[in-house]
Amino acid sequence: MRQKLREVQIKLMRGLLDLVILQFLSVNPMHGYKIITSIRKNFGVYFGPSTIYPLLGIMEEKGYIKSEWSLNSDRPRKVYSLTPEGSNLLNGTEESLNHICHRLTSIGLNRIPLNDNNHALRQPQQLT
Repeated sequence: MRQKLREVQIKLMRGLLDLVILQFLSVNPMHGYKIITSIRKNFGVYFGPSTIYPLLGIMEEKGYIKSEWSLNSDRPRKVYSLTPEGSNLLNGTEESLNHICHRLTSIGLNRIPLNDNNHALRQPQQLT
């Protein structure tokens, strides 16, 4: 049963991965590896570079994020940040996810605990 629950968690995360990335970038700009480790730390799911970097490219093409090269560390890193369009998408999607969760609760699937302090997309932990 645990394995099935884990599969469901990974499937849900895969479907929401772009939104999770937008949420992280709404807190701080990040380079790709930091995004990968933040997802693993906060959600316990590993998505590697072959998943994350193509998704970052697509999100940048769509105008949801932008990137700049940072030369402040020992090697150049591409740092991603949220655009106003990405912020608008994130806000609208959070409302949609909360609406879906409320609808699930209203039709009797009330295993999802909802209250004013528990949103579908929560603020990620402050990253160090």
